Amino acid sequence: MEERTRAYLRGRFRDHYRRTEITPPPAANEREWGFIPWTEGPDTTMVRHRSLLELGNLSEFLVRKRPRHVYFSAGRFRDPGASSMAEKEWQSADLVFDLDADHLPSVTLGEDSYGEMLAKCKAALLRLLEFLEEDFAFEDLEIVFSGGRGYHVHVRDENVLQLEREHRREIVDYVRGIGLEFEDLIETETVAGLGRKTPTERRTLQIEGGWGARTHDHFMAFVDELLELEEDAALERLQAFDGIGEGKATATLNAARNNREQLEAGNVTVHTAVAQLAERFASTAVERDNAPIDEPVTTDTNRLIRLPGSLHGGSGLKTVRLERDEIADFDPLVDAVPETFEGHEITVDVTDGGEVELAGETHSVSAGVQTLPEYVAVFLMARGRAEKEKE
Repeated sequence: MEERTRAYLRGRFRDHYRRTEITPPPAANEREWGFIPWTEGPDTTMVRHRSLLELGNLSEFLVRKRPRHVYFSAGRFRDPGASSMAEKEWQSADLVFDLDADHLPSVTLGEDSYGEMLAKCKAALLRLLEFLEEDFAFEDLEIVFSGGRGYHVHVRDENVLQLEREHRREIVDYVRGIGLEFEDLIETETVAGLGRKTPTERRTLQIEGGWGARTHDHFMAFVDELLELEEDAALERLQAFDGIGEGKATATLNAARNNREQLEAGNVTVHTAVAQLAERFASTAVERDNAPIDEPVTTDTNRLIRLPGSLHGGSGLKTVRLERDEIADFDPLVDAVPETFEGHEITVDVTDGGEVELAGETHSVSAGVQTLPEYVAVFLMARGRAEKEKE
């Protein structure tokens, strides 16, 4: 990036911060702060180990330094400005989740557009929130569009702030479905047999929530699909599974036909063949319903995370706090475009053209010197695809 481009972006970032009120996180004075300035060269150097006391008034700091990126720590410390983690004296930490579109298994890099990647990331965010709100019953959540490739979720319930890394790892494993076993989803109860002296065991798939309910949903969707088929087609569909021959397929189909209500109630052990089939849908649930979070972020109690309200130096978009009921209608390529960059055009020399989806429009940008809406030009410059043209 040429100095002329850096100078322009520094100036426009400053203009944005002059007209924007930034709300700091809770316990801001107990957190470490860091930022990346607009420096020359390909490498970016983080300035960190700063306390808010050292930075001064946050709004004034942002106007004065107009950083390329600005961060605060998930951790809270007795002395956040100390130069080593040991000297900081860790006190507690938010539980932070990071979803990055580049790392989603559903995203095909080089084929999916930026907008398509972010749409898939929002779908992953909604799955993550289901885990956090329903499975864990967390209540104090802050949801943030990162300004770049995804979303952050900060959990600040009192009962998570003291969790050590290994306990955070257990939460990661749960939302990712790592190590999930079908047997873990089965409840066993002793039932007195009618007319029999010896009690029997009833095994039932948990269907009230969690991975049991997710597994059950996928299994029942398959059962209903199966029951709509002609017999030959249904048997063929069952035999497509490894280890299911004609005999097991026939037994499974008969059990599904005769015990649909029991299966709906979670009694997938009405027949051995049915239980073996249902077990396969635990892996289906993990594959389709897990939240593909960036695992090291959640387990790191000292992690620096992007400041909501700040600008992302790799896109020129805002880092946006979202209320829970705003997520469905939130369009990051419209709602995260800073007003500062709207309403006028500038001239840039584009080195890497292509389509740019911003502000509700698709801009077809070719290489060379041209005049573009400023928010498009800032996006291209921030991503290293254009340089500011001389006035």
